[in-house]
Amino acid sequence: MLESFHLHNCMKKLLFLCALALAATGCSPSKSDLYEITDSFVESLNTTYASYGITNFENNMRVTPDGYYQVFPVGRLINVKILEVVEDEDYEDLKEDLQSHYKGNSHVRDVYINQGGTVMIDCR
Repeated sequence: MLESFHLHNCMKKLLFLCALALAATGCSPSKSDLYEITDSFVESLNTTYASYGITNFENNMRVTPDGYYQVFPVGRLINVKILEVVEDEDYEDLKEDLQSHYKGNSHVRDVYINQGGTVMIDCR
C-alpha cells in the first residue's frame, strides 16, 4: 500500500513537471522556424544570389508561423526583427542564440545588433 502511495505521488509530480514544461515551451516562440528561414537565406547567398540588393525586400520578407519574427535579406545581410514590443535583453538573447547557431559556419561573418535595434546576420 505504501508503495502505491509513493508511486501515485511520483506520477503526480511527473505529470505536473510535464505540464509545466509544455506550458513553458508553448509560451515561448520556437526558434526552429526562425533558423529554417535564416538558414535558407544564408544558403541562397552561398549558392544562388551574389546579393539580394537593397530594393524589392518585401518580396523576400518572411515571418515565422507564430508571427514572432520577421526576416528579410538586404544585400548580403539578413535582418531579424522581433514583431512584438520587447526589452533590449530579448534582442541580446536572440543575437547570442544566432551566434551560437552559426558558430563555425564559414558563410556567416558576424551576427550583431544594428543601430536600429534589430539583429543582423552578416554574410559578406
